[in-house]
Amino acid sequence: MKFKNNLATAFFSLIALIACNNADKKPTEQTLPDPLVNNRDTTVNPATDFFNYANGGWFNSHPIPASEKSNGIFKTIGDTINEQVRHVCIEAAADTKAEKGSNKQKIGDFYASGMDTLDIEKNGIAPLTTEMQKIDAVNDLQSMMTAIAHLYTIGVRPAFSFGIGQDDRISSKYALTFSQGGLGLGQRDYYFNTDTRTVNIRNEYVKHIEAMLKLIGQEETLAKKNVDAIMKMETDLAKSSRKLEALRDPEKNYNKMSLAQFNKLTPAIAWNEILTEMGVKNADSVIIKQPEFYTTLNVLTKKYSIDNWKAYLKWNLVNTYAAYLNKETEQQNFKFYSTIMNGVTEQKPRWKRVVEETNSSLGELLGQVYVDEYLPKGSKEKLLEIGNNIRDVFAEHIRKLDWMSDSTKTKALSKLSTIVMKVGYPDKWKDMSALQIERSGYCTNVMRANNWYYNYNINQYGKPVDRTEWIMTPQTYNAYYNPGNNEIAIPGCNIIVPGFEGRMPDDAILYGIIGGSTFAHEITHGFDDEGSQYDEKGNLNKWWMPEDRKKFVAKTKLIVEQFNKYTVLDSMHVNGDATQGENIADLGGVVMGYEAFKKTPQYKENQIISGLTPDQRFFLAYAYAWMINIKKESLARKIMTDVHAPAQFRVNGPLSNIPEFYKTFNVKQGDAMYRPDSLRVVIW
Repeated sequence: MKFKNNLATAFFSLIALIACNNADKKPTEQTLPDPLVNNRDTTVNPATDFFNYANGGWFNSHPIPASEKSNGIFKTIGDTINEQVRHVCIEAAADTKAEKGSNKQKIGDFYASGMDTLDIEKNGIAPLTTEMQKIDAVNDLQSMMTAIAHLYTIGVRPAFSFGIGQDDRISSKYALTFSQGGLGLGQRDYYFNTDTRTVNIRNEYVKHIEAMLKLIGQEETLAKKNVDAIMKMETDLAKSSRKLEALRDPEKNYNKMSLAQFNKLTPAIAWNEILTEMGVKNADSVIIKQPEFYTTLNVLTKKYSIDNWKAYLKWNLVNTYAAYLNKETEQQNFKFYSTIMNGVTEQKPRWKRVVEETNSSLGELLGQVYVDEYLPKGSKEKLLEIGNNIRDVFAEHIRKLDWMSDSTKTKALSKLSTIVMKVGYPDKWKDMSALQIERSGYCTNVMRANNWYYNYNINQYGKPVDRTEWIMTPQTYNAYYNPGNNEIAIPGCNIIVPGFEGRMPDDAILYGIIGGSTFAHEITHGFDDEGSQYDEKGNLNKWWMPEDRKKFVAKTKLIVEQFNKYTVLDSMHVNGDATQGENIADLGGVVMGYEAFKKTPQYKENQIISGLTPDQRFFLAYAYAWMINIKKESLARKIMTDVHAPAQFRVNGPLSNIPEFYKTFNVKQGDAMYRPDSLRVVIW
């Protein structure tokens, strides 16, 4: 097998390190460049702002590029992955005689179609013509709803959100799930907040919609009229949309009803016919996450004219596919969503944009090549060693809890022991043989891929839940916990540690980044404010003793209060309620990662590396895991739309609750990182 570039060497380093964990080690000084040392800004007091102390040196020498909304470890690793995926794409595209229908043909032709700007410019918005004509043919409410149903099959999601997912109370079954949606700004608060920043975004949004309607052929007077209607429609939908934090309550967002009851809730909408158009057969029941949203949608079908709805649907269509059309349309889309919303002033090179879209649309196919060429055999087993060490430490903590009864502890330990760890890559890949990709027609290829994924999702309905399925590809630098399966998934590329290419990271790095911020973080999600409501089989179920649950909620309120006090930019605050699940997982991650690290020879023998003690290296490694600098526009958007706190507080927040951190970096009363004992959060 042929291995390439940094990922393979980093992976071999990990395997070598774990294999030698029991070998005799002596205190050592590292002579090669060490990111934990070089990334620091020693002009910052670690007791004041540990995030910028640990990462500020790197930020100072690596400004955010004009083409990016952020810079840091995620972009650095993303660039490595993009280069590897680019190599696969270029190699596939060069083989013009690849067998039709093969993975290589699809990857190569998709990439080639995205790079063929002459073809894209020649076609203009023509790839949307057929879909525009279907919208133009709408003449009444039923044909309008049928048009909405059809748009869903090609990846356009107007008016609401719909999909197939596990039934929260019967995790072995798939369910039809309807939730709020249909907002071009993505989140309800953008339509109502009165601060200058948000008001400006709303004003620019109106200009953007008008510009896009003109680009699809509407004359100025009609475009202005349609923009006014579209903005009013979206604002009405937003009024009945729940806030970000309210979406985290699985009990309140679980409203199961029969199809007849759903039709009664929305008498103007014939859901039976819509579901048939969507390809759903034999529907019996639905889960309506926010019933009040659908009550409003029912009213809006009559409040706005058919012409208003047709304009709204055309806007949604072009908004979905603008990035794959001619330069004028693509750049208008970039101007609003990248520059206005995220502060990005320059587009990425075209090859990078096309590589990212190829990876997004054909990730399963690229993943198979990626695993063969970049990930060595045995990676799953080695990563599982770290994961199981973290799980053992978590079990020790549960057994020692002084606030939880033995009855609940037994159930918590059972849930922990049954967490499935998906590591590296799936044992079986999705069958994408039905997807047809051509060498020309970039937008059409994206549309076909969207249709394939839609059909894949719809075809799951009525079948047993496939608990082996992965939601991410092995080349995705991320991880997740899925409460319905009581599982965590750690894609293989999470092994990359920038700065340690060709040599083995020490245990402090492994347990600070891979152990703490990854394995332990995801395991803790099974016991955060939301995940803790699901039992070991993945069912939404009251498995706690009532008094234990009350104590747990009291502890989580402390972390909500802690993060609510963090100020971002001028006057924005972190949303402690919306981010509490991630904040709980971050705290659990660093605690469990540290406890697992303490069992290693490096810690036990107090090995000094690059002048740093084991404790110093571990906490610096944890900060390295969240080394992200972000533009202010993107930061503001993150506060309003993301359930993750900004990176600075994902480091300073949990560490300010850990006594060992105080001792390591001499944090004292009066320091910004200091929290009195009564306010320090201890959960798991």
